[in-house]
Amino acid sequence: MTQEPAQDHLDALDHFRERTEGRVIDRRGFLAICAAIGMPAGLARLTPAAAQGTNRELVLVNWGGDAVRGMRAHFVEPYIRANPGRRVAIDGTGPSSGRIRLMVQSGRVTWDVMDRNLHTALELGRENILEDIDYAIVDRSKVRPEHANQWGIGNYTYAHVLTYNTRRWGGRVPTTWKDVWDLRGFPGRRAFRRTIDGALEAALMADGVAKESIYPIDMKRALDGHKAIKNQTIYYNAIAEGQAAFRDNEVQLGLLLNTRSWPLKNDTNGVCDYTFNEGIVWVAAWMVPKGAQGGRAIWEFIASTQEPQRQIELLRSNGYGPVNPAASAALPEDLRPLDPGREENYARMLPGGVAWYAEHATNALQQYLDAISS
Repeated sequence: MTQEPAQDHLDALDHFRERTEGRVIDRRGFLAICAAIGMPAGLARLTPAAAQGTNRELVLVNWGGDAVRGMRAHFVEPYIRANPGRRVAIDGTGPSSGRIRLMVQSGRVTWDVMDRNLHTALELGRENILEDIDYAIVDRSKVRPEHANQWGIGNYTYAHVLTYNTRRWGGRVPTTWKDVWDLRGFPGRRAFRRTIDGALEAALMADGVAKESIYPIDMKRALDGHKAIKNQTIYYNAIAEGQAAFRDNEVQLGLLLNTRSWPLKNDTNGVCDYTFNEGIVWVAAWMVPKGAQGGRAIWEFIASTQEPQRQIELLRSNGYGPVNPAASAALPEDLRPLDPGREENYARMLPGGVAWYAEHATNALQQYLDAISS
């Protein structure tokens, strides 16, 4: 029997990695894959599960899918090219708060860098679950002041935006959350996610609360708003479900992430569109679990992602807005309308309330789910 070239094995592994979108596999699954492609397990380096224990590989954890491909291409690969001999593996299974707590409390920390948001950094940092950001290496001046704290620093911006069908109302389109709550003026099915981020703020703006007065959130007022429209609303779970509901015309207006509204507009040839007006803009953030083993390389990797051109390319591929204002300022003309952090867009939106969410998110979510389900 002729042995296949080693490159064929590596190509097969790369194909599997793409198919699994960065998810970690267990040892049994890893060995089964190696057997299926005829490759000795000792020659393979696949995911964090296969490489834990090495002293030069960082493990970056995000939420899978396009985020794996985008961060690999524009954050990980440039870092590796600039630092020969280092490796970064991406685990796309998601750094949920529960998993982070369990990992740190167990003392068996296998992650190094996590992609979450700034209010989670504030919440978990206060619980002594996270390392302090090393601002001797990571440049805090490369983000807006509100996009960094003791335990987290922004890595991209995103927004919950008003998304709508352009053909539903004879040329008229909704431009404010008040329009979304206007069941007579804009009849049709609404869409909101089964999470509070953006949904509470939208209800309050629809009820006339000025942006500067949204926080602290009046929960009763916000929940009463959702109760008033819930019979005309689909509350979706996964973000992809919301995107599909718009694409399939199951819903005609509501809330969606800009990272989904932009491809939705392209996929529907403009039948679906969105506006940053009254959007709720957030910052995703790098966090590091307490006890991470990557050492200085963790902070050097995070610092490398602050480079403007890398953030520009991530916007181009994924719709994630640059968190470095210098990157937003350097955007080519075709990308500027897509950037939540562009001054013209940012000024039209409400910055998400990091401090409020860090303190109240858990209880508020339960109240919201009870209100939309009853």
